[in-house]
Amino acid sequence: MIEETFTYRAENGNVCEIVDTFAEMFPMWAGRVLITADNERWALTAAAAATGFATSVIMAPAEAGIEAIVSADKTPDNRVGVLIQIYNRNRFELKKQMILRIGQCVMTCPTASAFDAMPNAKRKLKVGRSIRLFGDGFQRKSLVGNRKVWRIPVMEGEFVVEDTFGAAEAIAGGNFLILAKDKSSGLRAAEEAVKAIKNKASEVILPFPGGICRSGSKAGSLKYKLKASTNHPFCPRLRKLVPNSQLSENVNCVYEIVINGLTFEAVKRAMCEGIRAAASVPGVVRISAGNYGGKLGPYKAFLREVLDIT
Repeated sequence: MIEETFTYRAENGNVCEIVDTFAEMFPMWAGRVLITADNERWALTAAAAATGFATSVIMAPAEAGIEAIVSADKTPDNRVGVLIQIYNRNRFELKKQMILRIGQCVMTCPTASAFDAMPNAKRKLKVGRSIRLFGDGFQRKSLVGNRKVWRIPVMEGEFVVEDTFGAAEAIAGGNFLILAKDKSSGLRAAEEAVKAIKNKASEVILPFPGGICRSGSKAGSLKYKLKASTNHPFCPRLRKLVPNSQLSENVNCVYEIVINGLTFEAVKRAMCEGIRAAASVPGVVRISAGNYGGKLGPYKAFLREVLDIT
């Protein structure tokens, strides 16, 4: 199949071919948690644990990732913080995952506390109120600023968790594909894309390991009863074995960058920054995006329009 493309010239002068297509996205429910600790090391440790095994709801129980580090002067308890986002198909499953991840991964982490980072959300989930029962009757209500929290006794001292956490519909599945001549150039481009998104975008997470996915999927399976399987048109080893390969002879590596965000605009901005960074790396043959012809979700980010964001 011949795809329509356009040429993009990166700021460093590198020229890259962009497929004139769109990334297809869908709504999921999201929660946003601010984890604070005595220092950045322990805030990041708790955040990493709480966002583990959360790359894709295809098989993981949630999608989650680290959003940003927050300075101590902007947190409720004046300690350094880390923002994380947690996504699920509905708010009931989201609540369950937030209780499990905060209760098992933040409460257990030295010096860590957990606060709601979506205070204006209309929906509120009784997350802290559920976790408080771990206190076995010794827990107590308290305030941190104007926030209602629970102080739960633990062997170190006490764990502070906000009573309720906001939840709202957000955007999942933003993506773009980096098609490169070899693994080294492809991985470098993907790493540059992740770096740019983390430095220049906001309100988004990259749920896959290091922000990069090497095993993109398609809906369903050609052979087995699976809800998803390997995206065979983009597998270099299958180029000569399948009739619908999307890879030219000079493409030997494909990486996918997947983006979830609190708003559609936030995801599009992250795509813009990531694509611009990836396109600047020599060896990138083409950049495309994953979609299902508009059948997967209601949100479409056209690459041509995304790159026009200023």
